[in-house]
Parts: sequence; structure tokens; C-alpha cells
Amino acid sequence: MKTSISLNPTIIVIFGGTGDLNMRKLAPALYNLYAEGYMPEKFAIIGTARRPLTDDKFRETLMEGVNSFSRTGKVQKHKWDNFSPNIHYNSVDVKDSASFDTLKENIDKFKDEFGPETQIIYYLAVSPDLFPPIAKRLAKFKLAENEDNCRIVVEKPFGKDLETARELNELLKQRFSEKQIYRIDHYLGKETVQNIMAFRFANSFLEPLWNRNYIDHVQISVTEQLGVGDRGGYYDGSGALRDMIQNHLLQLLCIIGMETPINFDADEIRDKKVDVLKAMRPFSAEDIRFNTVRGQYAKGWIKGDEVSAYRSEKDVDKESNTETFAAIKFFVDNWRWKGIPFYVRTGKRLSQTSSLITIQFKDVPHQVFPAGVTEHWQQNRLIISIQPEMSIRLQVQGKRPGLDMTLNPVDMVFDYKGTYTTESPEAYETLLLDVMTGDQTQFMRADQVEIAWELLMPVINAWETKKSLSFPNYPADSWGPEDAEALIARDGFHWFTLPLNKD
Repeated sequence: MKTSISLNPTIIVIFGGTGDLNMRKLAPALYNLYAEGYMPEKFAIIGTARRPLTDDKFRETLMEGVNSFSRTGKVQKHKWDNFSPNIHYNSVDVKDSASFDTLKENIDKFKDEFGPETQIIYYLAVSPDLFPPIAKRLAKFKLAENEDNCRIVVEKPFGKDLETARELNELLKQRFSEKQIYRIDHYLGKETVQNIMAFRFANSFLEPLWNRNYIDHVQISVTEQLGVGDRGGYYDGSGALRDMIQNHLLQLLCIIGMETPINFDADEIRDKKVDVLKAMRPFSAEDIRFNTVRGQYAKGWIKGDEVSAYRSEKDVDKESNTETFAAIKFFVDNWRWKGIPFYVRTGKRLSQTSSLITIQFKDVPHQVFPAGVTEHWQQNRLIISIQPEMSIRLQVQGKRPGLDMTLNPVDMVFDYKGTYTTESPEAYETLLLDVMTGDQTQFMRADQVEIAWELLMPVINAWETKKSLSFPNYPADSWGPEDAEALIARDGFHWFTLPLNKD
């Protein structure tokens, strides 16, 4: 984990340079890093795509992306004027070896100009089917030989199942070492997610409580009010289980469940996460029946507008069996967590967009207060809100002001915006800087990816083999199918949500 910044000259090659990811995320992140003084003194950004473009036209296109999607708003002219000359464009057809000649010339030119310490980052902002030809041609043109100064960034999905994940990892390992490969999960770059580690391991009072003796259960909810939008074609071949739980939610679970690392070395952290995945209870047929729930949204109304059912979305099969909602009860069978359920849920077209981790503590062993004063009794909760609010709150019981002894829940809140005046960086800013500094802490390792797939394959296979006869089984602007409530209610709990801030 970085504590100070010192960067070698850097060349960033973005395959898929004219794509949506670059416009919305990468270009704004790189500009903000430059504007705030985090880019190296010498750097070059080379965008590649098939269509022919001049450098100036490509710069104009990226400026539009920054103006539309940067957290800091529109570009400051003097900063853009200094930043944009570092942006270049190469027309490259990744399936045509000849088009790599010009790219190699450009890279070599900047390496000669910047010096021998120059590092090269290849960002694959393209569909996974283009990874093999890119990797093959990078090797053929000897563009990725220096293990210490060359890195490759890969976006999810990291495979579609265990078999394809292994194939992808094998493909990458044929051309690159594991220390060169950065499998990016933008969720791990979010400020509040990173703060979970600080909160857990920099505060001594938590460790004695962070186990099966004091914690009742854990909930992880990542919900979206939006539907699939224009991603219907991709999503219909993926679904909530693959798109969200296999990566984002399991990574959050690992951060909550991991043992204390001996230091913040990247592999030490990732080893501890892998230990959690290895300890997770495999799914039997009975577990899949009783501990998993899938759903698909029907039409409904959101904010006064009628929205379509999933099966009516563009590029979606009219009889689709793809889940847009998934809820699962996991168990981590180790000394710390044996018997404690971890409930996770995610879905689209739900009542609100939020990401929330709730740790509920066990009740007091003996109630000393009379029943009349504890009508609003609630077990203690630690609530980590990732979005839209960035906060950590501890819910405790306190006495309500007055002459009588009446207890009610009160919140002790650490709110980012109320505590810090500095605006938090976007996830891609954090992660791109990590790539440039060579810090792999927030990036998934090959074994993490494969073990996560291995855990979920019985559920994936069961859901794909047996078509759901109840789809669609929840209306838009709801909290999902009724079975999801029953999943947690059977154990005496309920899904927790934070009220939306009306400000």
C-alpha cells in the first residue's frame, strides 16, 4: 500500500481508446490525477482503436468525456493545455499484426525520450475475446518483455465460469508474470471500501469483538434502481450472480472476514482474502434450494415513469432465464466465523441505489431494563455505507432525554463529507495510481478469481439447468422477490437499509 508517491516516466497504452470506459472513467481519472499532481513528470497516453483519428481529434473526444464525467467538473483550460499534449492516438486493429508496427514505433520513441526507467502500462479496455490477439502481438513485437517495467490491466469479467477463468489466466500467464497482471475491480478502489481495512486494523477495540462470539450475522447489499439499460446483450449472458456476486460482493465479504495481515504487502493481503474463500462452505443441492434466491424484474413505476420488464429490454431474450437479482447465505467455516451467516444480495430495478455492509452484534446476555422502557430495543449494529452516503455508523442504545428511563437506538456517525473538506478520489483514480506505483493490493490474483468461481459454480449450474417458472417475480421499485425476505427472516433477521438523505 502506497504511503508516498514517486513515479518513473510512464507510457499508458489504452486498447479500446475510443470506447465508453475510456470516455467515462479512464480519461477523467487520468486528467484528475494530473490536475492534482499525481502523474509522473514524463508520461504519454496512447489511445488505440480501429478507426483512423488524428491526435487533435482524439484529444477533443477525451476532453468531452472529462467535461461530462469528471468528479471535478469541466476541465481547467490551463491544466488541459498542459495535459493534452501528452495524449496520442494510433489506429490499431488488434487482429492485424501489421498495425502494431506503428504502435511499436511510437512506444520506442517515447522510451528513447523518457529514458531506461520508463514503465509501460497496457490497459485492455476491450471485450475479453480480444485479449488473446492483443497478448499474442505484444509478445511478437517484444512490447512486454521487461517484467519490472511492464504491466497489463484487465477489466472484468474474468471469465464466464471456472473453465473460462482458468483459460484466461493461462493465456495471460503465457505472456506475463503474475506480478505484471492487474485484474481491476473498481469496487475495491472506492474510498469507503479501502477505509474498512483502516477501520478494522488500526483500531484495537474492534478485534476482540470481530468474531463469532460477538457478531450475530453480516449483511452485504449492493442494490441498483437502474435496469440493464443498453447492456442487455451482455447482461443476458451474465446475470447478477456473475456480474456482481462473483467479484464485487465476494471481495467485500473477504475484507470483512479476513484475518489480520502481518503487514500491508500486496500478496500478504491477497493471501488472507484467499484464506476466506477457501474456508467458505461449498454448496450442496440442499443449500442451493434453501440458501439461494434468484429474481427477475417485472415492469413497474420509478419516480413517476413506467419502466419495462427485463424481458422487454433491448437485446434481451423474451423468455430469458437470466437473474437480475440474487441473494445468498454464505458460511465461512473457520475458527473466527464458524456458524455465522453472511447474507449477500444484489439486484437491479430495486427501490434505491446503495451499497451497504451491516454487521449486527449479538444481544446482551441479560436484559436488566424492564420491558416497558425497551419497546424500541435493537441489537448493536456497525453499518458501513459505501454509496450514496459515505459513512461508518455504530448503532447503540441510549437513554432518551427526559425524567423517565426510556431507551432508543442512537447513531454514532463518521461521515466523510462532514469530517473532511477534501473531495474523495474516484475509484479509477486510486486504482490507476496503484498500477503506476506497482501496488497490487487492490487487484485480484489468479487464485482469487478461480476459487470464487469454484465456489459459485454449483449455484450457476443449478440455476442454468433448471429454468425459473416464477420469472418475473418482483416488480420494479421493490426490494426484490419475497423469497429473499424469507431467506433472512427464517433466521430471525431482516434486510437492513438506510433511509435516503433528502438533502
